[in-house]
Amino acid sequence: MKSIILLLAVSSFLFSKNTNAQNTDIENHMDNIIVETKILKCSKEEAFEMFTVNKNLENWLTAKANVEPKKGGMYELFWEPDDVENNSTIGCRILAIDKPNYLNFEWKGPKQYKQFMNFTRPLTNVTVIFNHHEVGTQVTLIHTGWKVGKEWNQARQYFVKAWSGAFDQLESTLKSN
Repeated sequence: MKSIILLLAVSSFLFSKNTNAQNTDIENHMDNIIVETKILKCSKEEAFEMFTVNKNLENWLTAKANVEPKKGGMYELFWEPDDVENNSTIGCRILAIDKPNYLNFEWKGPKQYKQFMNFTRPLTNVTVIFNHHEVGTQVTLIHTGWKVGKEWNQARQYFVKAWSGAFDQLESTLKSN
């Protein structure tokens, strides 16, 4: 029930941001939302920590992490630590956190999408919701903030694949622990 209310709140937020847009523009933005869901065989607390503890993130998602799990804290991931300005979420922040239920943070794109993704305001936004499931925890990731256009569509398609692969890696990492 909590996740339904949260999803409605996110949808409502997106609609309120587009009050001056035509209905078709709003529908296009709504169609651009990325949703990835996975049932993990672990507790909510353990699943939550896979997204908020640096060493855990470094085991499944990134080479280097600088995450401060608090509202306003950093959410920086570095896929190439020697080149922090590219392929990273440098400067991204946690916008909302409710341990172990909910996490919301800003997100940036890799260097091929950097020019238009990383300098727009607001940045794209990732929400992760953690719910009890009979075999562990259902983790739902919602990636929003996609603009309309050819470049944005290419970036979105990149992240559809990236999040799917990342969630497979997360599941594999948890199985090997």
